[in-house]
Amino acid sequence: MLSLQNAGKRFGPRTLFLEANWLIRSNEKTALVGANGTGKTTLMKVLAGLETLDYGAMQQTRGMTIGYLPQEGLRLTGRTVFDECLTVFDGIRDMEREIEQLAGQLSELDHGSAGYEAAAERFSLVQDRFHALDGYALDAQVGSVLTGLGFGKEDWKRPTGEFSGGWQMRIALARLLLAKPNLLLLDEPTNHLDLESRNWLEDYLRTYPFGYILTSHDRYFLDVTIDRTVEIWNKRLTIYQGNFTRYLKEKDERRAQLQAAYRNQRDQIEHLEAFISRFRYQATKAKQVQSRIKELEKIERIEVPEEEPVIHFRFPQPPPSGRIVVEAEELGKSYGTKPVFAGARFSIMRGDRVALVGVNGAGKSTMIRLLTATEAPTAGTVKLGHNVACEYFAQDQYKVLDPEARMLDDIGRVARKVPEAELRSLLGCFLFSGDDAFKPLGVLSGGERNRYALARILVSPSNFLLLDEPTNHLDMRAKDVLLEALEAFTGTVIFVSHDRYFIDGLATRVLEVENGAVTMYEGGYEDYMRRKEALSAAAAPQPERSPESPPGRDFERLQEAAPQADCAPEPAAGSNGTPSAGVRPRRLNPIRQKQMEDRCAFLEEEVPRVESSLAHTEEQLGVYVSAAETQRLTELAEHLRAQLAALTTEWEELMMQLESC
Repeated sequence: MLSLQNAGKRFGPRTLFLEANWLIRSNEKTALVGANGTGKTTLMKVLAGLETLDYGAMQQTRGMTIGYLPQEGLRLTGRTVFDECLTVFDGIRDMEREIEQLAGQLSELDHGSAGYEAAAERFSLVQDRFHALDGYALDAQVGSVLTGLGFGKEDWKRPTGEFSGGWQMRIALARLLLAKPNLLLLDEPTNHLDLESRNWLEDYLRTYPFGYILTSHDRYFLDVTIDRTVEIWNKRLTIYQGNFTRYLKEKDERRAQLQAAYRNQRDQIEHLEAFISRFRYQATKAKQVQSRIKELEKIERIEVPEEEPVIHFRFPQPPPSGRIVVEAEELGKSYGTKPVFAGARFSIMRGDRVALVGVNGAGKSTMIRLLTATEAPTAGTVKLGHNVACEYFAQDQYKVLDPEARMLDDIGRVARKVPEAELRSLLGCFLFSGDDAFKPLGVLSGGERNRYALARILVSPSNFLLLDEPTNHLDMRAKDVLLEALEAFTGTVIFVSHDRYFIDGLATRVLEVENGAVTMYEGGYEDYMRRKEALSAAAAPQPERSPESPPGRDFERLQEAAPQADCAPEPAAGSNGTPSAGVRPRRLNPIRQKQMEDRCAFLEEEVPRVESSLAHTEEQLGVYVSAAETQRLTELAEHLRAQLAALTTEWEELMMQLESC
């Protein structure tokens, strides 16, 4: 579909990559990875046709379409969100207008004329094409993608110019996904997405009908969306089959092989050089020496490029707090007449690492501000425990920094006991290398200052950290340092993050803010997702059934409305009408019999399902998580047992009635 042959690209005096050979086939799901500054974004722009190669060539299939989403910088104005997305279907909408025009012509032309025949043929051709392109479902497609990317219906008719930069990038992403180019190039598509939108995008990409190449600092996102990894390393492109986790494993194996080959080659070179040095001036060995010199010259030297040093940073451990860190009672917050949440009750204990989750606008940042007393609650109380000292990292934390202070001086004042070399290493991990450490904070961009503010918190933390999206603007290396430091932190952490890998690695509990309610879940994010799915399944209404198979209550109502006797015995010719050996079999109402048989069939499917749910619940009860969770599971098990008993009794009674008739 698209290929690079001996491709190379320079950026000023620096070579980004050279001798790159890459065949990009249709339907391949590929991640482009590499350290910062290796040229990932530049290569994406080359593939998109926005930049040219300095060496080599790029070829693509005729008629191939390519869509490119940059990291930032797009700005859309002049239309509503919905209309902006519909512009990708301009060709199909032109067909729709032509169909309407042709239909009008056909209604006016003489059926026997040549013009009518030509118009009818064109009408049939365009309509078939319109149907093949699913032209009648354009609005549904746009609505589905916008909803998945976090746009509420009230946003669809808003002008695009009203949205911030992050939402502008979501609109651009929606347009690309709807256009469905043959090759989709996504440069950090998850930067501006919340967790729910990322989950939706993962599902969308898994079923995308064509190929795509993406870069991302979210390991989990890469793992579930790709089947091939291309790395820019040592100015070369190296291709790995498999997802990101497989790539990391195979990369370690390849590096170990390269180092072994390098050592073997060094041994060979040293052996040859020793022979040459020893016998260089002996005439009897001149021929052998010349042979060794030629052999030495022919050896193509193996280079092992330096790896970025792995930084392990540990927090200076804070003084311990009391056992209970935060207690919320009937906590509520509203802005004017708009409620955010109400009736929240939860406790956070020392050492908890709580992930705060919910869709954008649900109230996650509001909850953090209430816990830090930055805002006052509308209702209820928040109480901090004994000896609890809070430290709050906001999304706009950079605003509280001194713009005149130099970076190294500022962080040195906060962490007086940390050696300067260790501080420089930490700053380097957060992408401040070399002379960057001496820059005034005022010259940094908002994202750079937020990165610095996070590094500043690491060197002198309190015993209760509240972090609002700390992983924004961080690459994988910085996230790993932050994750490792927080895992070893002895204090308490509440955090908001849209990075699934980071949440999975850190969270021990999950606090959900959803639809005005606040719920605490024990366990990590995977446990939270499983329980949410189970609760959704339990709360989902039973599927509508046809009149031939009514659910239990409907069936009971039918029984009440029907005659009391399902089976009408026909008495024998005896005087008292009592059934005897000579009585004829009871006759069952055919409609009622069909209803009872269908109900039995339903119960025979429902009983095993309830038994399975009960077994799963009893299995969960065998693993202690907390007293509250044990109580919830116990109540659920009792409810399932009662439901199972009722269903079994009903089935037995129905079977007895059917058999007796």
